[in-house]
Amino acid sequence: QVQLVESGGGLVQAGGSLRLSCTASGSIFNINRFRMGWYRQSPEKQRELVASITTDSITNYVDSVKDRFTISRPNGKNTIFLQMNSLKAEDTAVYYCNAFTWPTDYWGQGTQVTVSS
Repeated sequence: QVQLVESGGGLVQAGGSLRLSCTASGSIFNINRFRMGWYRQSPEKQRELVASITTDSITNYVDSVKDRFTISRPNGKNTIFLQMNSLKAEDTAVYYCNAFTWPTDYWGQGTQVTVSS
């Protein structure tokens, strides 16, 4: 059984920073064999892919978070991070961790990020 567990969400003022973590567990799960991503969803919007990192460590970001968010996957750990700086009110959402490799798709339970203006 594979589990993705997010942490690090919370309430922060606009301009502040948060770091989200996603730790994967499961006896045969190797995070390096998956494309890992952070998605977010708010009541007003559809779920969107915020940042991703491929098995070749290529990163991609949605335009609205470029130069503010950084996704990372340190060697030797089954954990990814999302460093979020210069947070804005529009970043408020539930953030979900995702692990994907065809046809397997795993999701975490989500962590709430609230940015007050």
